[in-house]
Amino acid sequence: MAASAEENSEDLQTWPKFVLFGDSITQLAFCDGGWGAALQHVLQRKCDVVCRGLSGYTTAWGKLVLPQVINKHNATDVVLVTIFFGANDASLKEMSPKHVPLDNYKTNLRDMLEYLQQLGLGPDQVILITPPALDEQAWQKHCQGMGSSINRLNEVTGQYAKACWEVAEERKVTCVDLWTAMQKEKDWQRFLEDGLHLSRKGNQFLAQHLVPLAQEGTNHLPIIFPLSEDVDPYQPEEALLHKTEAKED
Repeated sequence: MAASAEENSEDLQTWPKFVLFGDSITQLAFCDGGWGAALQHVLQRKCDVVCRGLSGYTTAWGKLVLPQVINKHNATDVVLVTIFFGANDASLKEMSPKHVPLDNYKTNLRDMLEYLQQLGLGPDQVILITPPALDEQAWQKHCQGMGSSINRLNEVTGQYAKACWEVAEERKVTCVDLWTAMQKEKDWQRFLEDGLHLSRKGNQFLAQHLVPLAQEGTNHLPIIFPLSEDVDPYQPEEALLHKTEAKED
């Protein structure tokens, strides 16, 4: 049977990729109730949602490793990308060596967008996400528990969110302004676990903004492999050993 399958398959079935690229908020995207898991749920059998979140990273570090995540060898499989940095870039200069000046932050975002464009990804395939709002009271408590002083301010984070939005407008890519959207909601602090990272409700909130964009960006993709009701139990080879697209309702 294995030999028969191999003889009738010219190559492996490739799965389109939706790459999530960012810092710890992306790294945690597949936690229980995470926003990445929500995306994979709605995109099952259409594409793989690939998490490439790197805790503690800034745009300065992100643009250095992006070519190791997406390059000429795999770019043709990528249908969508999120770039989600800024929470660490916005660390206060006097409190963190990871601080990235605002102008540099914008330049780094532009560089990453330019790199993806050179690989053939269009503006409609990239989604920028601003850093989330910061609950200073909760984050200060967290920092004190770690034996340090608060190293971020919501007002400063807002400047980076605005800069991210400006780059998106300039480059004609979609931007989810999470910083602004959160603060339009009553008791928005509930969206944060420790004042900085997303809580379960925060993950759900972000997913609500991303799912429609993900569906729009993948609606041209077929369901991979035939649906079970389209497979003859007595002659499965006819459906399964020939490349066919599943019928969608």
